[in-house]
Amino acid sequence: ELSRRFRLVRYDERGCGLSDWDIPRFSFDDWVDDLETVVDTVGLDRFPLLGLSQGGPVAIAYAVRHPERVSHLVLLGSYAQGRRKRARSPEELELNEARIDMVRLAWGRPDPTYRQMVAARFLPEGDQDEWRAFDELQRRSTSPANAWRFLDEFSNIDVSDLAPRVTAPTLILAGRREPDGVFEESRILASLIPGSRLVPLDTSNHLLPERDPAWPQFLAEIDAFLAPPAS
Repeated sequence: ELSRRFRLVRYDERGCGLSDWDIPRFSFDDWVDDLETVVDTVGLDRFPLLGLSQGGPVAIAYAVRHPERVSHLVLLGSYAQGRRKRARSPEELELNEARIDMVRLAWGRPDPTYRQMVAARFLPEGDQDEWRAFDELQRRSTSPANAWRFLDEFSNIDVSDLAPRVTAPTLILAGRREPDGVFEESRILASLIPGSRLVPLDTSNHLLPERDPAWPQFLAEIDAFLAPPAS
């Protein structure tokens, strides 16, 4: 749907999908450098930037690094601090470390039980077919070692000092009923980015299936936000 409306450029992060899996470095700064490389290679001068989940902090860092290039910033289901950074109690921190360990130990197993715990957090309102499809996507998208590296590094993300330096108009969207306080994290993010607008989506899904009522709402908000100013 986005490519019907705009020229859409997307890429797989290092370590997953069609990007290289066998890589020595796996850090937040590397992800920002990768986005920079994609933009330079495609030859984009000024463009709206969409960041999903952990892509949000990457987009924020890029927008601060290149304010002249980012015309609009859109963040969906994102946050300023990863789970390790924002843990408010020893129990929250312990639960986060247990989740990371579970991925390290169980991601590559043929039994989908453990990966379905991840699917349940991304698609709590999903049906069995959507869970199976998401599980297959997870299994094929990266190695167990890289899945662990992803979650470990996601937990260390912290752009709370960069977010107030964003100058691009910013739209922040999140499911109002998402598990693990995702909407509250988006609210915190909105409080940090000057002039940003937070839109609650009527869903508990992190990913938005086409049948989700929040999907057309998301598209409508994007269209309105990126519409050229009236003459």
